Amino acid sequence: MKIRLIAIGGKMPQWVTEGYNEYAKRLPPEVSLELVELPLGHRGKGADLARAKRQEGDQMLAAIPKGDRVVALEVGGKSWSTEQLAGQLESWQMDGRNVSLLVGGPDGLDGRCVAAADQKWSLSSLTLPHPLVRVLLSEQIYRACTILQGHPYHK
Repeated sequence: MKIRLIAIGGKMPQWVTEGYNEYAKRLPPEVSLELVELPLGHRGKGADLARAKRQEGDQMLAAIPKGDRVVALEVGGKSWSTEQLAGQLESWQMDGRNVSLLVGGPDGLDGRCVAAADQKWSLSSLTLPHPLVRVLLSEQIYRACTILQGHPYHK
């Protein structure tokens, strides 16, 4: 199964890239994690934020391969423990589809992306910096895989 992390924004600090890559490379062969970075919509003095968010939504919707299970990362989504994430991962594998995880820009996901989602997942009720979300997601997906494999990493 391929999991695509489709995220708005690029040019991450080195620690983000290294952290993300460290956990992505640890995944077992049956689960791969691919990062798809999409450009941030224009922001700045006098910028139309609604238009920027709409442009980000256009890009994100175009980046989702047909047939993928779509999971929107949303504050209002369902919160999962690590064990529940392992159950979700197992369910996704049994479903036979690849998964696209959607992470919006600084103003969140475009409403069309949320509407297109099969599931809505909240990492936390805290506001997390978007670079940290990439590292957190890759680590938690790795941890969920270790739970399914009975590996002691989770303990």
